[in-house]
Amino acid sequence: MGKDGGMHVAHRLGALLVSIVVGLGPAQSSLATARPPGDAGAQGIGDKYFPRDGNGGFQVVKYDVRVRYRLRSGELRGKTRIVAEATADLSRFNLDLLLPTQRVLVDRRVARFTKPDPHELRITPRRTIRAGTRFVVTVSYAGRPGSVSYLGQRNWLASPQEVVTMNQPHMAPWWFPANDHPSDKARFRLHITVPRGTQVVAGGHLVAKSRRASGLTTWRWRSTEPMAPYLAYFAAGDFAIRQGSTAGRPWLNAVSRRLTPAQRRTSFALLAKTVAVDAWLESVVGSYPFDTTGGLVTSLDPGFALENQTRPTYPFLGAGGLSTVVHEQAHQWFGNHVAIRRWRDIWLNEGFATYFEHRYAQAHGGRTTAAWLAAEYDARPPADSFWEVRIARPGRAAIFATPIYVRGAMTLAALGNRIGTDSLDDVLREWVHRQAAEGASTAEFIALAEEVSGEDLDSFFTAWLFSGTKPTASAANGL
Repeated sequence: MGKDGGMHVAHRLGALLVSIVVGLGPAQSSLATARPPGDAGAQGIGDKYFPRDGNGGFQVVKYDVRVRYRLRSGELRGKTRIVAEATADLSRFNLDLLLPTQRVLVDRRVARFTKPDPHELRITPRRTIRAGTRFVVTVSYAGRPGSVSYLGQRNWLASPQEVVTMNQPHMAPWWFPANDHPSDKARFRLHITVPRGTQVVAGGHLVAKSRRASGLTTWRWRSTEPMAPYLAYFAAGDFAIRQGSTAGRPWLNAVSRRLTPAQRRTSFALLAKTVAVDAWLESVVGSYPFDTTGGLVTSLDPGFALENQTRPTYPFLGAGGLSTVVHEQAHQWFGNHVAIRRWRDIWLNEGFATYFEHRYAQAHGGRTTAAWLAAEYDARPPADSFWEVRIARPGRAAIFATPIYVRGAMTLAALGNRIGTDSLDDVLREWVHRQAAEGASTAEFIALAEEVSGEDLDSFFTAWLFSGTKPTASAANGL
């Protein structure tokens, strides 16, 4: 998650809160010939900060989401087809969905379902799904996403003229059923149907646009690389769109026409810098991890920017928003390509993205990261509450607090002082290479930093990540 107008959005914890055929071959049969006792997939993937997020017993391979959205009424009708692989014998399993459910099929057979609470969709297939087999779930649902909440929060961002499905750490259950946790990434195809004349922008590639006789248009978008559910999005409204290709990589930028002409010009000028930011980041941490890039500026007021995969979403930032673009593009490597395994490790996303704001400034004539670190350290006395958050274990209420961003970035700057910037860059490049398929944890980053640098860094990381006090100003702490 980024910033709006240079201000970190610590308050965004308050914003926590289709069946389509796209070339899927027949899944391996998942039905046993009889119905022996099976395991019920867990309600929740095991994240203590959000016990109902995600689900146990399976992993998603791909989502095919078909949604029809009425901007003026806020009504959404959807049919989502999920291809998943069972990791245990499943007599029952859950999905995360906040909208009322109408029908569920498992491998084309009608399945029983209940909603034990507004967030959980509990599905009982006719026969137990065997571990190691793929199965297909199709869920039909309808409702008004703007009227539902999770953890007391309402995350649907919409007006009668525009909608953008952007939020963190939760967004997917407002518009499609999901295994809603960053540790379960999958491929996505979106078919979004809206009134003719309304444009739809999403991440990945626009595959097709087709008009229907009923005065509607369906926009088809595809993301080829696996993605965490909260990073999938669509925006619908009246957008000016510019697109092209630079060094063989396609890009697409979109800006709401509901902004003033001056705001649109400023926004396009800012988004145009994305390609150069990507190139600089590649020079430091390795190849851009996706096959398209760009950004979208909405006229709505989310209060934050978000690192939606391949095409981040922004409010109007003004001419001074370059650091936010750097932040969100750094997330393409740190947060999107390398996803965290549990939300307690969020500093691996936000601290890293914030650090690269300062590295970018240093590389383009600004002050050095070492000078920035020293200024931040000196400006905050030991009694400042800034030092109280243990950023590697912040607690649910603090996962988007300012220290996660700033002290997380200070940790990397101090690590660069301790082991050298070249060694730090080696750590970061290896981190991107090694952790993309596995998900990431703080313990793994510490182990990698020690492996690459050849140093014992236990006391360093204890001071910066696990202590609730200001680190001592010492060379051992990178100060």
